Amino acid sequence: FDEVLKIQVHDLRVHDTQVALHLPFRKTHQNGDIKPFHLWPFLSSEAHLCPVRALAAWLKESKITTGYLFRKIASGDRITEANSPMSSEQFLELFRNNLLDVDIDPTPYGTHSFRRGGCQFLHVKKRWSLRRICEWGGWSVEFTNMTIVKYLISSNDDPTEPREQFLNPNRQPMVKCSQCGRCCSC
Repeated sequence: FDEVLKIQVHDLRVHDTQVALHLPFRKTHQNGDIKPFHLWPFLSSEAHLCPVRALAAWLKESKITTGYLFRKIASGDRITEANSPMSSEQFLELFRNNLLDVDIDPTPYGTHSFRRGGCQFLHVKKRWSLRRICEWGGWSVEFTNMTIVKYLISSNDDPTEPREQFLNPNRQPMVKCSQCGRCCSC
């Protein structure tokens, strides 16, 4: 999670509505050769999940123009003046406090919840293949250590349909198609 907390303004390149994020390091690529992440605005129906909109809102609210994007938070929920990144411990504390604010037990959640949720979103909602998710996340596409599995399956997942309905040819599709917006098999 330190990769995210150490993003600096100079790591971002804005091209029209697209943002290219150039990470200076990654746990899986410690010697460079890190491909940039190209972020595009989501459709308005998914605006609440859009990283481009969230980034623009954060930059506007925080007034950060140089240095670390995610800085330490001081008392009174103020961003510190010093250009020092938020620690993963402080982030986790703030995240868990936010969960408590909305009456969710924070115990099963940690910083990997974001990777897990992102993988599940891309696989279930966006219908990305495992290979595509692994390439995006920087994991091996040889599936030898199966890192992707621990992100797709979580102990606090909710089943979306009863097991006895899995092969029912008359059941309604459960997932809206990201291409046409209908519940179909396209």
